[in-house]
Amino acid sequence: MTASWRFSTLADRHRALGSALEDWSGMGTAWSYDGDPLAEYMAIRTKAGLMDVSGLKKVHITGPAASHVIDRATTRNVEKLMPGRAVYACMLNDAGKFVDDCVIYRTAPNAFMVVHGSGQGFEQLTMAATGRDVSIRFDDNLHDLSLQGPLAVDFLEKYVPGIRSLNYFSHMPTSLFGVPALIARTGYTGERGYELFVRGQDAPMIWDRIVEEGAAMGIIPCRFTTLDLLRTESYLLFFPYDNSEMYPFENEPCGDTLWELGLDFTVSPGKTGFRGAEEHYRLKGKERFKIWGLKLEGKVPPENGAPVLKDGVTVGVVTQAMYSPLNDWTVAIARLPVDCAVEGMPLTVESTEAGTIGAVTSPMPFFDIEKTRRTAKG
Repeated sequence: MTASWRFSTLADRHRALGSALEDWSGMGTAWSYDGDPLAEYMAIRTKAGLMDVSGLKKVHITGPAASHVIDRATTRNVEKLMPGRAVYACMLNDAGKFVDDCVIYRTAPNAFMVVHGSGQGFEQLTMAATGRDVSIRFDDNLHDLSLQGPLAVDFLEKYVPGIRSLNYFSHMPTSLFGVPALIARTGYTGERGYELFVRGQDAPMIWDRIVEEGAAMGIIPCRFTTLDLLRTESYLLFFPYDNSEMYPFENEPCGDTLWELGLDFTVSPGKTGFRGAEEHYRLKGKERFKIWGLKLEGKVPPENGAPVLKDGVTVGVVTQAMYSPLNDWTVAIARLPVDCAVEGMPLTVESTEAGTIGAVTSPMPFFDIEKTRRTAKG
């Protein structure tokens, strides 16, 4: 395991499944298990799968100025966010460029939990809190178990009253297997799923019970990187792996605009005053590239970083690709020139493993375009 400063209480479970606990965001994370990742993908798409995503960083923001801090640091208008609800948001630097994304959970009138990945979220929040009547606490005890898939609700309803009534991007304080939990109807798979925020000391028991009692329903443990298969189909970006931090511009510093990433929808209509707002609005229409989709020939996906060519000239790069045995397609997220970000343009991808692959541009998401699966009620 890479030297880490954060530790999941589920580390022994992951090792038993074959993980070497690679570092992600300071925590040893189960990037790999023994067994077939496509079986885990199929479980989440057709049944349910359980993942440990505790490497996500949890930050509690409380006090009279809590909403001001959120308002300054993120692109969302949090005054419209009521307790029990959550919202997806982005954070920018002074140049109007993306530095992190997050989910904001409002837990009380003056209390929020912000969950973010490996970007600058915590730094953004602490900067916005300077001189304000607010407390910010990084919570490394709280673990995040993600139970995702169409049967997740069928499993949880046996133990959590009212879980079927929990709407998309809502959360509820409750108990699970006799211990306290905050259950959120959020996730990173494009499926109906739930994130179980539980104490570190309770996480092993909860993991074991879900795995043991869910086995008859086809619920299985899933590695962290199974998310790459799911997110590709569902157009869910993963910083920095789709960003210029990974694929830098030749003569420019790293940093992508929300217009380029397709994340401009995370800015609440008319909102100003958040960090980078002026530059964000100024950069509209000045996109240097677009995040766009590719549908590819064959069943062997190209590797990350594979060049995308138009008429024999490299114009873009694949950031993540996958083959789906469920949908029998090979699809990819790519960084493409603006004039290629249209539907139906023929391109090619040069893969070190699969050679030259024919491709055609496609809008995203590829799967569940109307997002009816993740938002289903009842």
